[in-house]
Amino acid sequence: MKLRPFLLAAFLVVTPVAVIAPAAQAEPAIYTGAFSDTALQGYDPVAYFTDGAPVKGSKDFATEYKGATFQFASAANRDAFLADPTAYAPQYGGYCAWAMADGKYAKGDAKYWKIVDGKLYLNFNAGIAKKWNADIPGFIEKADAEWSDLQE
Repeated sequence: MKLRPFLLAAFLVVTPVAVIAPAAQAEPAIYTGAFSDTALQGYDPVAYFTDGAPVKGSKDFATEYKGATFQFASAANRDAFLADPTAYAPQYGGYCAWAMADGKYAKGDAKYWKIVDGKLYLNFNAGIAKKWNADIPGFIEKADAEWSDLQE
């Protein structure tokens, strides 16, 4: 057998496995995007609660949590987060709350957010946020169950 046809055959056999395998891997605990380790697209998670708006954080006030870098607008916000990260980190690791209700991982956009019962939720975009707003308690109940299953 010639080497060239053998290599081609080996490539064709291995390629489907290589393409499928990454999909079976678990998503990171915190959504950061494909080319970054920064959570919330660099927005300060504490500011949603204190300022009632997304505020860009700074690399000068950053900390790591669950493998992602969170940035803050001030040292005080960073320190508040460090004292109780679960109080400020977005639910479902910053993935889209509406998609999570269907058991799917989708990008959570820091600009489409809502605080419900003291917890921060993100959605993919304005259209998805509108759908999520139609039944927030129902979607949270479903997403909580899905998130719990996905974390096992």
